[in-house]
Amino acid sequence: MPNKFFWYDVMTTDVAAAEKFYRDVVGWGVLDSGQPGYTVFTVDGHGVAGLMPIPEDARGMPPCWMGYIHVDDVEDAVARIQQEGGRLYRGPFDIPETIRIAVVADPQGAGFLVAKPLSSAARPDLPVGTQGTIGWHELLAADGKSAFAFYEKLFGWTAAEAHDMGPMGTYQLFATGGEPVGGMMTKPPAVPVPNWGYYINVPAIDAATSRITASGGKILNGPMQVPGGQWIVQAMDPQGAAFSLVAWER
Repeated sequence: MPNKFFWYDVMTTDVAAAEKFYRDVVGWGVLDSGQPGYTVFTVDGHGVAGLMPIPEDARGMPPCWMGYIHVDDVEDAVARIQQEGGRLYRGPFDIPETIRIAVVADPQGAGFLVAKPLSSAARPDLPVGTQGTIGWHELLAADGKSAFAFYEKLFGWTAAEAHDMGPMGTYQLFATGGEPVGGMMTKPPAVPVPNWGYYINVPAIDAATSRITASGGKILNGPMQVPGGQWIVQAMDPQGAAFSLVAWER
């Protein structure tokens, strides 16, 4: 598991409304985490993501999704990130008996977390493609080539197939061990800042798109078919957090 994405949070301004939205759109269950203010989204009783209010020390930031990358030593990871030009925003700190984390950004400003679980309890590894799990990770960078070099050096990620997107540039698939799990590219001018985006697996894209709009979300792009045959839609929840869905069925 080291050097792979393994957990995801949505930080929001209205926890109750966001919980209802994602339950309705994705079909997630919920579980009380035991930590004040933190709710766990579940698939068949297994935790796959978290929901929390925007922390007091981050008031003013917009609602967003953040991904956690597993590391063996959080302090060491932070030091190496800073050495390569990245930033430390918060931490390292512990959620007692649960996880040690630090909130960081790559040299171009895309935020993520580095984390090490503190519990010895094994977390179920749901099969790739399980509905309700994160099926793809996408970095829109200020410069895709140098962004990939950063993650390659820090986490040992490897380049997979590259897709020529014409005027939009090259979409570089990457792997964290095994099959590709995401892609990186230079962001289009319409995207204001570099950012990581996460695609949630759903059964069929048109039905899910209808659920987004019926639940008060906004469609940003799609539905559209991507290389490999899957269908995606990029959207924003009612509180303003961007997210995406991916499915094999239209």
